[in-house]
Parts: sequence; structure tokens; C-alpha cells
Amino acid sequence: MRSKFKWIFTLLLAFSMQFSFAQEKTVTGVVTDKLGPLPGANVVVKGTTNGVQTDFDGKYSIKAKSGDVLEVSFTGYDKKTITVGAANSYNVVLSEGVVLNEVVILSEGYNRARTKATTTSALTTVTSEVIENRPNASFLNSLQGTAPGASILSSSGSPGSGKIDILIRGLSSLNASTDPLVVIDGVPTNGNQFRSLNQNDIESASILRDAAATSIYGNRGANGVIVITTKQGKFGSSLKINYDSVTGVNVLPKNKYNMSNARQVLTIEKNKNTGLGATLTDAEIAAYAIDTNWREEFFGMDVTQQHNLGLTFGGENVNSYTSFGYFEQGGMVPTTDFKRFTFRNNLNGKSSNGKFTYGSQLSLAYSRRNELNQETNDGVNNNTIQNPLHGSVMGLPYAESNVYATGQELFEAIGQDFAGANDTYVLQDILRENSVPSWADETAVFANINASYKLTKDLTLSNRFGIDYKEGDRVFARAPWSYLAIVVADSRGEEFGGFERKTNTKDFTFTNILSLGYSKNFKEVHKFDANIYFEYMKSHFLQSFQNQTGLNPLTYSPGAGTGYVPFNPAAPNSYISTVSAGKIQAGTLSYFATLDYDYNDKFGVAAVIRRDGTYRFIDDYKWGTFWSISGRWNIDKEKFMEGSTFSMLKLRASYGTQGNQNIVAPANGTNPLFLATNNVRDLNTTGAGYNNAPGIFVSNIGVTDLQWEEISQLNLGLDFILLNNRIEGNIDVYRKQTEKLYNSVNRSAVVSTYTQTGNNGGLRNTGVEAVLKYNVFKNKDIKLQLFANMAYNKNEITSLIETDQSGNSLVNVVGDMAYQWNLIPYVGVNASNGNLLFLDKDGNPTETPDLVADRRLTGKSSIPVYQGGFGFNSDYKGFFLNTLFSWTKDMWRVDNQLAWAYNVDFIGDDNVSSDLLNAWTPSNPSNFPSLDATNGSTYGSTDSDRFLKDSSFLRLKNLTFGYNFPQSFLKNTFIQSLRFYVQGENLYTWTKWRGFDPENTQTLSVTAFPNPKTLSFGASVSF
Repeated sequence: MRSKFKWIFTLLLAFSMQFSFAQEKTVTGVVTDKLGPLPGANVVVKGTTNGVQTDFDGKYSIKAKSGDVLEVSFTGYDKKTITVGAANSYNVVLSEGVVLNEVVILSEGYNRARTKATTTSALTTVTSEVIENRPNASFLNSLQGTAPGASILSSSGSPGSGKIDILIRGLSSLNASTDPLVVIDGVPTNGNQFRSLNQNDIESASILRDAAATSIYGNRGANGVIVITTKQGKFGSSLKINYDSVTGVNVLPKNKYNMSNARQVLTIEKNKNTGLGATLTDAEIAAYAIDTNWREEFFGMDVTQQHNLGLTFGGENVNSYTSFGYFEQGGMVPTTDFKRFTFRNNLNGKSSNGKFTYGSQLSLAYSRRNELNQETNDGVNNNTIQNPLHGSVMGLPYAESNVYATGQELFEAIGQDFAGANDTYVLQDILRENSVPSWADETAVFANINASYKLTKDLTLSNRFGIDYKEGDRVFARAPWSYLAIVVADSRGEEFGGFERKTNTKDFTFTNILSLGYSKNFKEVHKFDANIYFEYMKSHFLQSFQNQTGLNPLTYSPGAGTGYVPFNPAAPNSYISTVSAGKIQAGTLSYFATLDYDYNDKFGVAAVIRRDGTYRFIDDYKWGTFWSISGRWNIDKEKFMEGSTFSMLKLRASYGTQGNQNIVAPANGTNPLFLATNNVRDLNTTGAGYNNAPGIFVSNIGVTDLQWEEISQLNLGLDFILLNNRIEGNIDVYRKQTEKLYNSVNRSAVVSTYTQTGNNGGLRNTGVEAVLKYNVFKNKDIKLQLFANMAYNKNEITSLIETDQSGNSLVNVVGDMAYQWNLIPYVGVNASNGNLLFLDKDGNPTETPDLVADRRLTGKSSIPVYQGGFGFNSDYKGFFLNTLFSWTKDMWRVDNQLAWAYNVDFIGDDNVSSDLLNAWTPSNPSNFPSLDATNGSTYGSTDSDRFLKDSSFLRLKNLTFGYNFPQSFLKNTFIQSLRFYVQGENLYTWTKWRGFDPENTQTLSVTAFPNPKTLSFGASVSF
């Protein structure tokens, strides 16, 4: 009996011990590396949602049970696991390394999250380290050179400009929008300029390129997708404060036109026997004292600065990220600058059991952009009176600066005579403060609320509601005291001159995405993820415009509504004010589904099908279906790869379709959903008819068979990591076909028009992309990573009902590249008379080519064939040096600014290049045309290939050098991290292009305001 009780007692004791071991307890410890504590390291009870972050001293405290496995991780370090036993404290030392599965891609779209090993998509993710604290108003500029297949070129360096051209895998349309879709925190936007987004709030930006990644966006993902994820707080973290400050200067780059100084241009005028130079002797020219540098008069160094304050914290069930930002960029032209204020709050929470999660993202921004009229008015690009860039090149250097203090003085001196230096004096008057007020304000709100609930272990219901609101106020005026206002009023016989135009726009879009997701693992071998979605988007647009002609200089204040002179009935054409308004409503409706299957981490298949409806087309074509299928084979998981040097070797393939409903290319800052609203509708209008009788007229004949542009894409890719994670890269080959191009369709003259815009043609892009990273050194003292990416893209028009293009400089021909230069070959100078020589269609030299028949295809376009970037990131005992180079190759544009500088007809009125000093004469039979060439101005800059120039470039896009103070230096202070650095943006450019800046996809150069060189100093501190 005693032995029986002993046996029972032993069992009870064992059970009680087992029960006690299963009790939850508090486990503490410190996480460090070889140098000291790692604040912010993650400690998670594996297999649960229970996790914390270490505090400033690297300490953690977490609830766990004996037998639980703690997983400890920190970015850039190998994970470590610890099995909890009887002890209550466990210290962990992490080793530096790269762990493949730590890099989770949260940017494939909607609820799809993948690792590098499991994704089937072609995408590149750029982290915050590359984007933040760069002196760029738009984050798009900071992405240049970072991703293969993404050609990002800024067409204007004017502060706050939205003229940024982005092509992902080439030109996918001839006339429709080619802008990629930008998604911010899961909500698609309708914007194409992002000056209200603080790039320091961005955690990562992912460029999605193939159909596997973009088909889920259906009618809006045709041109690629950029997915932005903003910074978030972390659960179980203490309050952390970050402050970043950057201050620098902007400098206008130089051109290589060899523009003349005063003595040189006077000599050229004397040789031409025109202008002031023709009235001076050689001795007087040599002694001429005035030599004005109009570049220095119109441009100067300007300041750029930014300040960002970020606060993060996290409790057990809630976390928050809050930021305040200020950005200012001077425009080098005295009347231009850009200022922006931003606020962001990202809040995330969860229930104690983890079933319910929720979040909100709120972004507020206000910006003011003082801008040139030239920035939004292409009509003044070639006007030396209103374009300071053009005026700085063409201004006569022998004219003295600041001769006239006011517009009235200038008018009294020159009247309406714009000859010679007078146009430069007018430009100088325009650039005075408040002479031609021009600014654009933008108030922006971007917000979303999301929530999800796990109905069961495998089934989750989610909803995300987002709003995108922008209100713009544009003011453009000619002040009544400006020369232009005075001279126009005088020509009309009016007492008061000047005008003020005010435009207000409101763009409100809301998007709701409802989804139901199913996720299930079977025996840890078969993994299924299936999701269904319902998406509704509605956009509202309001615009109002007012124009007041006639301003009283005694009471006028720009933008204040004062000084407006009332209409004068005695002079019916004077002081007429006009008003107008507009209203548009647009929307889309979509439902779609995704299915992802994984077998044993070795094989994976993903599928998407999406049905889209849009308001833009008639009912027969309102709906479109888009889909994709993709798969992967992780070769490194095969037995025959055991012991190989590859830690990952993966083959990918995908095919799918997308649609493009944005059939008209939007202007910068314009919502493409509001364009081409009436193309499918017959419209009438009223007006005066025969004998001024009122009548009704046809204003638009609807193209009722108008449809989406449809894009299909095939992609093959190979991803690899080898040599103990030292080398990482991928290669992609693709073929992208666009059908139903939005293009001109021939019509019979019976319907009163010869052409209409409909669906006509096909366009194909084929290319190769490659990325390579090499970790040369990676230890506690020294780190060095080399990286490079490149892309080749060839586009070809596969079908097109062509119209007559024989006399056009840019043509689209079946079987050849899009927008190809079609020009007359220029072969030099006739040695006998100094005239220009060209080749006719038969290859014979001629001085008088036919402007139509003698043109030929050049095989050249302004769309780059090759592009990429490379650089290195290095660190040595806290000192770091990082570089980024960007480049393009095989990109051709007409340098019409050079054509102006070489135009002999401008001698005497404008400055010209000193190259004209070497013009042909009988005693100097050079290869530069004679100043008296009889055909020198007959053939313009876009008739022959004389000014067609290679604008390929290699640019040192960014260089940063600085120092991170070690933890050992800061451990006795309240500072958690401290960094000082100096950086340069656009520091140097290697190019054959002679203009200010080769970085542009616009075909002509006078339209391109150059990107400035920027040198800045910065500091980052965390508390």
C-alpha cells in the first residue's frame, strides 16, 4: 500500500512540475552585438504574435513559457533562437549577416506579402536610406538610377516642378498616359506629381514591372506600378524621437555653347556688317568696357533646406508614427522658390488576441510654388522676353545691366521697340519682385482607414477606405507697374494696364477596397492563399476661373482682389472681366481575385483575374477583363543543389494583361481620370451662324467604338544569391505588347473631319534587365557593397493605319521605333561659297533639299534605349561614403538652343556662339557655314539633322560622406544615435550634349529647365 501511494505521489509531483513549467513567466535579457547594445531589436515568441523590441540599452522583457522558442532579430544581423528553460534571463549576442527571409516584400499589391524566395514578380524595392534627406521636392527624382527598367528623367529642375517623365519598360503608348500608377499605403492615387509627399516619411518604394505584379491593378497598372509604404511604429517599443536637418545651396549648371563675350560678338557683328559692331573700329571693339554676364544677372546660388521631426512609439496593442516636415528649395531665379509643410500620423492597433487589427494613415501638406510663366506656358519657351534661361544665353553682353529701375522708365526709353538689347531689359523687368506675380498653392490631404478581422483561423475579412484630396490655387498676373502691362495699355489707349488670373481647382477621390482572404497550410507542405476583392473609386472635380483686365497701381496687391478697375461702358473693349467654371464626376468599379499556391517552398504558382468597369466608354465597352499567371521554381531547394554555393537560385515566369483607360496624357499635376470625358459622345453647342443669326452646331462627333488600350506581357526571370550571401542579383527578359493604341483614325470628309482619335495600332517593347550586388567586405570594422543595374529596351510599332507623315520631323512607321526623327542629312559646308550642304533622297549633295522628299529615317529617338545606375556603399569604423551614378544611352534630341546660338540672322539682335568667329570666308575655308550663307536660315532646326545631338549621359547623381558616432561614445548621453554628413546631388555629368542638362525626354532643348547642382550639409539625431 505504501508503495502504491509513493507511485501516485510521484505522478502528482511530476504533473505539478510539468504544470509549473507550462506557466507563463517574465523573461528578460539584453541583446547586443560585438560593439554594444542593439536598441530596437525584435524579440518574438515563435509561432505567436507575442513580441517586443529592446529599449535604448538593448534590454527586453517578454512573457513566455518554458519550452517556448524566442526568436531574436535585427536588420543586418543573423537571427538567433533561444529555448526558454528554468532560467528567467537570457542575453543574446547577434552576428552581422544577411538573412534572406528577413526581407519581406510588402509591396506586390493589396494583401499580398512575399519574401525574395517566394515572389514570382519582377520588382525592385528601394529603401528609405536611399530616399530620405535628398534635396528633391519629389521622391521620384530620388529613384533615378536605382531600379532597372525604370527610366526616370526630370524635364525641369525648377523648384517644385512636376515635370518628371517616368517610363517603366519603355513607351507603352503613343498618345495615352504613360505614367505609372502610384499606390501609397495600399490606396491607388490619381496623381502624377508628388510635391506634397514628404520623402522622409517613406519606408520603401517598390517598382513593379511585370504582369505578375501589375495585373492586380487592372485598368490602371498598364504602365507599371510604384508602391509606396510609409514609416510605421512598432509594438512594444519606447518613445523614439528623430530629427533630421539638411541645408545646402543650388547652382545652375553650365552650358557648352561657347557664347560670345562682348568683344567677340561685336567682332562677329562687324564681320557680318550689322548691329553695333558694324559701327566700331577694331580698336574700339578691343577697348569696349561693358561685358555683362546675363547668366549671373538672371541666376544665382540659392538655398535649399529641410527639417523633419519624427516620433515613434508602441504599446502592447497600439503603435504610432508621427512626423512634421518643412522643405524649402530656392530656384536660382530670384522670383522662384518652393516651400512645403507636411504632417503625417500613422496609427496601428490590434486586439489582445490578435484577431482584430486596424490602422489609419493621415497625411496633410501645404505648399507654395513661385514659378515662371514659362513653366506652364510652352508658348514662351522660345521667347527671350519671358524665358530667363533662354535670355541668359541670348542676351547681348555689350548691353549694360540695370539701366532702368522701373517698368515706366523702360517704357519711356524704348516704347514698343524690342530690338537689340531691349528684349533683355524687358526680361530683367519681368524678373523684378511682384512685376509678374506667379504662384501655385496646393493643399493636400491623403488618408486611409483600414481594418481586418480573422473570422476563423484561416479566414480574414478586411476593408480599406482612402481619400485623396487636393485643392490648388493658381495666381498669374501682370502688375500694372510692369513694362508689359504699361506697353499693352498704351497700345490699347487705356489708362490702366495689367491683368490678374486666378484659378481654383478641387480634386476629391475616395476609394474603398473590401476583401476576404483565405490562408491555409496543409502538413507544412502545401500552402494556399486566396483573396477576393471589391474596389470602388469615385472622383469629383470642380474648377473656377476668373480674369480681371485693368489694375489700379495705387490699390493693387497680387492675389488680394484689390485694385480691380470696373468695366468701362464708354470703351466697351476695356477692363473686361471673365469667369468660368467646370465640374466633372468620374469613377471605376472593380472586382477581382488572387490565388497563390506554394509546394514545400520549392514550387509556387500565383494567379490574378480582375474585372474592371469605367465611366469613360459606352456600355458595350465599359468593362474589361485582365489577368495574369506566374510561377517559380526554387532550384536551390533541390537535392542536387545541396552543398552548392547558392543560398537562393530561383527561376520565374509570368504572363498577363493590363488595361489603360487613361487614354490622354495628363499635364503635370492633372488627374488623368478627368480627361477625354466626352470622346464617345455627340455634343452640340450654340453660337452665331450665317448673318450672325443664333444657331446650334455640332461640336463633337462621338467615337462610340473607343476602347481601352490593352497590354499583354511575358516575363522570364532568374534570381540568385550565392557565395554566403556575398553576391545577389536577378536577370529579367520581357516582351510587352500594346494593342488598340489611342491614335488617329481616318474618317471621310463627309462627316466634316478627316481624322478622329480612336483605337489604331500596336506597339511592342522587348528588353533585358539586370541587377547585381556584391558585398566585398562585411564585418564590424569595414563594409563595402558594390551595386549596378541596367536595362535595354527596344520599341517597335507593329501595326498602324498611317496618315501622311512625309513632311514631319517625328514619325511613327510600322516595323520601326516610335517617334523616330525623320530629317534631311546635313553634310557640312560647300567649300566654294560657304553655303550649307545636305543630301537629297538619291544621296547627292545639294544646297536646296526638298523639305518633304529628302527626309529620311534616322533610327534615332528621344526615348532612351539603355539606362541604369551603379555605385557603392561603404563604411569604415563609423565613417561612410556612398555614391549613386545614373546613366542613359542612345537618346537623341534636337538642340534648338544651339540652333539659336548659330543662327546668323540673330546677329545684331541677340548674342551668338563664338564658334561663328570661325565662319567660312574665302580666306578661311572652314567647315562652319558663312555668315552670308544664302541658305543659312532656310532650313530650321528640325528640318535637317544638323542639330540632332546625342543626349546620353553619365551622372554622379548622389555622393554622401559622413560619420556615425559609435554607441560607446553616446552611451552616457540621452542621444541614441548621431550622424553628420555632407552630400552632393547632380555633382557632375559626362555627356556630349552641349546644353545645360541632357536629362530630358522632351524633343527640344529650349523647353528644358536644368536640374541644379546641390551641395548640402546634414545631421540626424535620435533620442
